[in-house]
Amino acid sequence: MPSSPATPDTTIVLGSPASSSAVGIEFCTPPTDASRGTDEAPRRYRTVANTLATMQPILDFDYSEECLLSEEEPTSFLEAEKQSCCRKAMLEEMKSIENNSTWCLTNLPPRHKPIGLKWVFKVKRDASGKILKHKARLVAKGYVQQHGVDYDEVFAPVARMETVRLLVAMAAQEGWEIHHMDVKSAFLNGDLEEDVYVVQPPGFVDEEHPDKVLILQKTLYGLKQAPRAWNAKLDESLVSLGFRRSVTEGAVYTRGRGDARLIVGVYVDDLIITGAKVGEISKFKEQMRSLFSMSDLELLTYYLGMEVNQSSEGVTMSQSAYATKILEKARMQGCNSSQVPMENRLKLSKESKGEDIDATQLRSIVGSLRYLLNTRPDLSYSVGYVSRFMEKPTTEHWAAVKHILRYIAGTLNVGVKFKREQGQGSLLVGYSDRDMAGMLMIEKAQPGFYSSLKKI
Repeated sequence: MPSSPATPDTTIVLGSPASSSAVGIEFCTPPTDASRGTDEAPRRYRTVANTLATMQPILDFDYSEECLLSEEEPTSFLEAEKQSCCRKAMLEEMKSIENNSTWCLTNLPPRHKPIGLKWVFKVKRDASGKILKHKARLVAKGYVQQHGVDYDEVFAPVARMETVRLLVAMAAQEGWEIHHMDVKSAFLNGDLEEDVYVVQPPGFVDEEHPDKVLILQKTLYGLKQAPRAWNAKLDESLVSLGFRRSVTEGAVYTRGRGDARLIVGVYVDDLIITGAKVGEISKFKEQMRSLFSMSDLELLTYYLGMEVNQSSEGVTMSQSAYATKILEKARMQGCNSSQVPMENRLKLSKESKGEDIDATQLRSIVGSLRYLLNTRPDLSYSVGYVSRFMEKPTTEHWAAVKHILRYIAGTLNVGVKFKREQGQGSLLVGYSDRDMAGMLMIEKAQPGFYSSLKKI
């Protein structure tokens, strides 16, 4: 792979050729051993992307009109190209790829097979379900990659939900503001160490060189090594800004002491930022904007499906919208509510004599309930209990899950609140409930656990 930028070889113009607002996508061919010492000037071509040739009218498209009417996410490129908002989203994605110098146009070397690309479309919404924007992501079909050939390491740390709650609890106790930033097209910033070839993206094929492929200089979404490459890039950037990575939690960084202390939690491309001084937070935001293309979401209000409400009394976290979606998935919206999540002294067994049910459906519902536990510690025991019977569930197990769902239907707005309490110091306090030897098969204690930060 060349260490220096390659020479431009082809320019593909997306939009009308006569339009002054057309977006130019630069492709380049990496120099080969035979051409490194030559001074031959590169050839330049201008062509029009084959299926997106007339896009000038949508560059100034108003999302408040047609785009908001399209609430369903397209499942294919052919379906998406008919929608103006999706075509604009594809243009924005290609522009981000261009700005990051992600790839170069080249010939496919012998005994190499290029990786396919596909478009993935997503409608982003806020906590109330209102459409914020339409996103188009160019994704590599990384499932065809081979370990040791196309990639080596793939692990990348992210902040655990327990860590996120602890950061929120600490900020609430100290009276700090919690801010939220998002890195635009984060994986496009990762540097590749391997030679990876991909096909030209659907709808953006160079008509002059349709048989050529693209060699990647930066990572793409879908590649096995993309998360690790991005995390390495972010880690290098934060360290250069004076941050230190936590020894026990690889996704938490700290900088400064006392009132100048700043804490950053990383979950892939989402950053939660808190500290004693708002000025330090603003300074960090400016530093990040100088390194990456960032979205400043200001005060944290919605994070990973959790609604966050900050006030002078503390911070409240809930998942009302997510809980509603669980009820819709189980077709139990509008059901009668229950006062408790589980019947008293309920005993279930893997050797149940009930009728077998669809295991896939129950596993999906229980998996969703387990994520709901992030802000619903009152469900820890009951959800943990029914999670034991997902291998071969019966109608008895499904009845217990439905009981939990009826309890959720009556407590949709319940969440966890981290209060600010007066005192001299801080102490991490754990709460547990335990069913002593209540399991029929193994007579093993079933614990539940939740923690918070309190003043002492």
